[in-house]
Amino acid sequence: MLIRSTWTLTSDRPAVLPRSYCLELVKELHQKLGLEMGGDKIPAVTCSGLMGYSPRSGDFLTFQSGEFYQLSLCGLETEASKAIASLEISPSLEFLGAKFEIVNREDETSSYEQLYTRLVANEPEPLRRFELQFITPTAFSRTGNHLPLPLPELMFRSWLERWNHFCAIYLGSDELIAYLSQAIAIRHHRITTRSFTLPRGYVNGFIGNVSLQIAQRADPLLAYIANLLVQYAQFAGTGIKTRLGMGKTVVNLLDERI
Repeated sequence: MLIRSTWTLTSDRPAVLPRSYCLELVKELHQKLGLEMGGDKIPAVTCSGLMGYSPRSGDFLTFQSGEFYQLSLCGLETEASKAIASLEISPSLEFLGAKFEIVNREDETSSYEQLYTRLVANEPEPLRRFELQFITPTAFSRTGNHLPLPLPELMFRSWLERWNHFCAIYLGSDELIAYLSQAIAIRHHRITTRSFTLPRGYVNGFIGNVSLQIAQRADPLLAYIANLLVQYAQFAGTGIKTRLGMGKTVVNLLDERI
């Protein structure tokens, strides 16, 4: 089971939170979910943090009264997804002294089997271009450093590792990544760097829009797998520290088939 739960929140008074608030928010949510946090190499829950207008002053963010914010919480395996689906915290979410009223909630559910059947096994007409939007700072761990660039190889490796970890339908490993890297290129992008603050230090990531293009010569099966992993990114996020608010990914599929 997969779930993407999106909440809309607001507050009747300004809330000032440290820039590293995401860790405390995620701890609070895991406690309410009844799930342990930490100890797993690949987290089964991804969280976006609070998305919306929040001016920064020094080490603090101010969430405005009357503004609307969104919080996305995704489950990548059955236990986590069921916990998110049954989570009841209305009418408000409170942490670090801040209180946000929950005004709406939308849940999208699926499964690995459903995604694979619809996007691969049914052999739909292959899509060869994708528009991705990275809402929160996104980065990759590479040779001991953090790389804030949307390289196709690193994006697809991130999604594939999560898919293979949680799903019994094995897609492949390094050989598949090599094929995808040769067949897929960045058509255009509009990104900027944005730091993500942690309790100790920070990580530089990128946010913005990236358009991917699959080569016309690429086998349709490769296009199916690419589409599958791109769609999965909306649950799994992209890159490092997706549990703490990084790597929130939204996909807009274009009606362009080559």
